[in-house]
Amino acid sequence: MWDDQLRLALIVASVREGRFATTVADWFAGEATTHPDFDVDVIDVREAMRTMVKDDPAVHSGAVELSPRLGVASRLDTADAFVVITPEYNHSYPAALKILIDAHHVEWAAKPVAFVAYGGLSGGLRAVEHLRAVFAELHATTLRDTVSFHGARARFGPDGQPHDPTGPTEAAKLLLDRLAWWAHALRAARATHPYAA
Repeated sequence: MWDDQLRLALIVASVREGRFATTVADWFAGEATTHPDFDVDVIDVREAMRTMVKDDPAVHSGAVELSPRLGVASRLDTADAFVVITPEYNHSYPAALKILIDAHHVEWAAKPVAFVAYGGLSGGLRAVEHLRAVFAELHATTLRDTVSFHGARARFGPDGQPHDPTGPTEAAKLLLDRLAWWAHALRAARATHPYAA
C-alpha cells in the first residue's frame, strides 16, 4: 500500500429514465470506498447535464452548443484515475458519455481508465471496446481488467447486491489494485516529467 490516497472519479454513463446504472454504480462505489488507496468521487453524467442545462440561461435560449463542462472539469482534472460505469446501448456506449468525454481534453491525459460494464449477453463489453479507442486518442491508459455483468438486472437482488458476490467482488478488487498501481505510477511520472498531450 502507498502512503497517500488517490482521487478516483467514478463516471456513471447512463442517462436514461429507469436506468439500472445506479444499482451497478452504488455496488461498485461500495467496493471502491473500501480500497485503501482511493478517495472516491462519483460523477453522474445525467446530473452533470441537468445541472448545466438548469444553470446556463444561454442553453435555454439555444445560443450555445450543449457542453457538460460546468462543475465537472475541475473534478476530472484533480482525479488521478477513472472508472467508467457504462451500459451497452446499440452495441456501443451512451451518447451523453461521448459528449462529456469530448468536452474535455487535458483532464484525461496520462491517467488510467478502467471500466465496469453491464448489458445483455455481451455484458457491455462492446461498449468498453469502443471506449478504449476513444481514450487512447485522449492519451489515457486503459486497463485490460474489466468488471462485466451480462444480464445485469437478473444478477442483482432487491438489496442492490449481486446474488453471487464472490466473482464480482474478486474482479473489482483486482481491477482496483491494478488501477491503483497505474494511478500511482502515472501520477509520479506526471509530477517529475509533465506530459505533453
